[in-house]
Amino acid sequence: MQKKLIALAVAALASGAAFAQSNVQIYGAIDMGYSYRSDAMLKGVKSQSAIDSGLSDGNRLGFKGTEDLGNGVKALFTLEMGFLADTGKHDAFAGGDMFSRQAMLGLTGGFGTVVAGRLLNPQYSFLTAIDPFGEGTVGTYLNVVGNDVGSDLVVIPRLSNAVAYVSPSFSGFNVTAAYASNGVAADQVGGSDNNNRVYGILPRYTNGPLDVGLSYHRINFADATGLDDLRNWTVGGTYDLGMVKLAAFYADTRIDDATAGVADLKVKNWMVGATVPFGKHAVKLSYNTSKAKQDDLSGDSSQWAVGYNYSLSNRTSLYAAYATIDNDRSGSKTLVRGNVLNDASNSGGSYGQGYRDGLQFGMMHTF
Repeated sequence: MQKKLIALAVAALASGAAFAQSNVQIYGAIDMGYSYRSDAMLKGVKSQSAIDSGLSDGNRLGFKGTEDLGNGVKALFTLEMGFLADTGKHDAFAGGDMFSRQAMLGLTGGFGTVVAGRLLNPQYSFLTAIDPFGEGTVGTYLNVVGNDVGSDLVVIPRLSNAVAYVSPSFSGFNVTAAYASNGVAADQVGGSDNNNRVYGILPRYTNGPLDVGLSYHRINFADATGLDDLRNWTVGGTYDLGMVKLAAFYADTRIDDATAGVADLKVKNWMVGATVPFGKHAVKLSYNTSKAKQDDLSGDSSQWAVGYNYSLSNRTSLYAAYATIDNDRSGSKTLVRGNVLNDASNSGGSYGQGYRDGLQFGMMHTF
């Protein structure tokens, strides 16, 4: 990843473009599949079968390019939109805006890369690269890390109104830093107390089979939210042994409530996983757990997931995934869990039922 200094700026999740016109590339991904979910958190809700899109990764259409300005400096841009392949509509999870996935402009050179606009959050990019399931299918880490009650902002995929800097690589080590003046909203409003300011920094080291990093993610919430701030530390990485790629991370989050006398919400998450490739095949496994505590309220959640991928070509693959979530509750009082099975399109949560068992089959093509 350090070999691609403009990864944050030019869509780290995109893999290859269909063609280039001058220095502008058009790229994208189309994902379609079958999804079955059951065991809803709401009593009396039946299981669900659906033909969905964006299960393993979000459908997208993007444009990116660079211009050589001389002296080793280049201008760069990225415009990326999301869509739902099963309906042809804008990606509702992204708010339906035209270039809601990414929209940025910047400069890159020997000094590193500087970009501004709507960007991938460094913390999100880091965790997605670690998890064997990435951001997609019912096996994703986002089901557990990002859906605790009161802490749905623990992981923010993208930052609006943001600026980021990616340093050059020094023997495999680099640093990404980001700031957003109102990162969790499309628009900025007057007064610094009325915006959700986001800060992030990610030192990362990649050398051969080893890829490790330490992420710090902070949100200073707007007054209207009733919250003070969120602080998250995450350490993790992967080690590729060839026959198996091991993955793990640990995250510690504290959310301060602005209300007098209300205790902080503390959430601890960890994940262990593995990817076993053999030829065109790959088997994926992961276990995620979350422990939340606020005064005498507590709650634990865990998720097991298993997946399989088969590469039909470099750009087309078949996949399958199964995951189950167990929401355990302890003590005389319980911190209610909000964990549900989602996927890259967040369709698991959009139906509002909170399903906890899921099975998916699908196909993905990138261009």
